[in-house]
Amino acid sequence: MPPRTVVITGGNTGLGYACAAALLASEEGRPWHVVLACRNQERGRAAASQLTPAAGTGGQVEVMRLDLASLASVRVFATELAASVRTGAIPRLYGVVCNAGVQSWTKRSLTADGFEATFGVNHLGHFLLVNLLLPILNPPARIIVVSSGVHDPANNWGLPAPAWNDTAALSRGELGGAAAADKPMARGQRLYTTSKLANIYFTYALSRHLPPGVTVNAFDPGLTPGTGLTRDAPAPIRFIAKHVLPRAIPLLRRTYKTSNVHTIVESGQSMARLLIDPGLAGTTGKYFQERKRVNHRPSPTTKTARRSCGTQARP
Repeated sequence: MPPRTVVITGGNTGLGYACAAALLASEEGRPWHVVLACRNQERGRAAASQLTPAAGTGGQVEVMRLDLASLASVRVFATELAASVRTGAIPRLYGVVCNAGVQSWTKRSLTADGFEATFGVNHLGHFLLVNLLLPILNPPARIIVVSSGVHDPANNWGLPAPAWNDTAALSRGELGGAAAADKPMARGQRLYTTSKLANIYFTYALSRHLPPGVTVNAFDPGLTPGTGLTRDAPAPIRFIAKHVLPRAIPLLRRTYKTSNVHTIVESGQSMARLLIDPGLAGTTGKYFQERKRVNHRPSPTTKTARRSCGTQARP
């Protein structure tokens, strides 16, 4: 079978790296050209060197610079990738995994374009990236948007529920009324949960504008300790997230009374399945938790949010 290219944002570490490893180790029998789209080139090359032995005959792991906090960087990446595909320098583009993410904690951060960083990276950067790559995503092709259960007030691991606002306001970091009394850390957490809600609305809206054979689905990796999402958190939280929680997964499952707590490897394998499972070839506009499709119940703000979160197939 001819090789296919898959782009994984943030593929040099955490969940993205685990997805790349699972993809390369799959028994489908097809060589994969995995593009690790990441901001730090040195870390990207280190990850590529670790993944390359599993690429097999005809496969390859490549690093390309992508900074989702800069729309200019997104445009450069998309232009270079499209040129490589059209000239045959890399195999045709089959998959885009919108995995990279950030979480603000106590400090207000902005992207290079002046947008609030959590919303800018988690939603706006990926929104632009996917739309710019649509012209070279010829069927069959799949798009995976990594969301999270934290978007749902009934399943958010104790984090503040999203506080939706129109997207122009959210891009400035202006949350809805529910966040009015938030202290800095709660506000940072709510910015994150709101951005994950935006990911789901983007998935639903995009699915209605894709050509037959091109699919998009949202993925909830569950509680996955050690992914690096807490890299900007206060030191005690970083220590617990990196050294304590990954060793306490069975306890976390019992405490939260759910199986949706996983190692990084387990979540990476579940995400890779969305790319390669032949049984999902026609599945689009759906929300997956673990390896199960969930009948997602929209919140009261769904109609308004969907309209304001990007219902067009092109930017």
